[in-house]
Amino acid sequence: MHPMIVLDQAIYHENDFTPFALTDILTEYSRKNNQMFLHFWQYDQTVILGMKDTRTPYFGKGIEELKKLGYLPIVRNSGGLGIISDNGILNLSLIFPQNDTKKISIDTAYEKMLALTQTAFPNVIIQAFEITHSYCPGTYDLSINGKKFAGIAQRRIKNGISVMMYLSVNGNQQARGNAMKSFYQMALQEAVGKDGYPIVMPESMATLEELLKVSLTIEEVKDKFSMALEKLYGETLFLDSFDWKEKHVSLKQWTEQIQRMENRNRIKELAHDSTL
Repeated sequence: MHPMIVLDQAIYHENDFTPFALTDILTEYSRKNNQMFLHFWQYDQTVILGMKDTRTPYFGKGIEELKKLGYLPIVRNSGGLGIISDNGILNLSLIFPQNDTKKISIDTAYEKMLALTQTAFPNVIIQAFEITHSYCPGTYDLSINGKKFAGIAQRRIKNGISVMMYLSVNGNQQARGNAMKSFYQMALQEAVGKDGYPIVMPESMATLEELLKVSLTIEEVKDKFSMALEKLYGETLFLDSFDWKEKHVSLKQWTEQIQRMENRNRIKELAHDSTL
């Protein structure tokens, strides 16, 4: 295995599908080149919806509500339900190859992200279990004293695996929860809480800053994860994701990947609502 590569860049704005397109490309590259990556990324005032969200009966009304609240909606290529990304949320993708002779189970892959997070914050007990009334609840919700601060999703492409986590570092988590609660109320109406959609209770979630009772910046958290990575995996190289992409990704490959994301994100068609 080559040295772990850490990729980072500035906050993405508007409908920039780069992090999702890059995640798929990195996952395929990981498989072909036996390479591990940790990719840090952020969006500004964005709600990242899952494909399940697009199947809500009043999806168009939900989208209108998010826009009224100042959020830009985007549909991702992993996970089932929506999350918020803003300048107080850090997204991480831990990407590694699948071994042909010894397959990595879904839970084992999730445990790698849990171990990395626990190593980054060794002085607190982090638990992994579903926080039912959070937004995007799942078996590997990460919590401290019962309050969720992170959620994990997973994407597999052939023999490459990407484990993606959103981490609430600082900012107004109550407002984030209220926004997602409003989305589901408008998008589901009388069907709120049915068919696997959550009844969001914002108080079920908190930021790391609140839970640890210390001031935390995004850069400080990146440093903690980078040090944890070196402790767990050894030598690490730090690169700008744009520079890596320019060196390793052809224009054709990139254009095709972005086109897939654009097709997925035709919100008007998904909403069946010409007023959007």
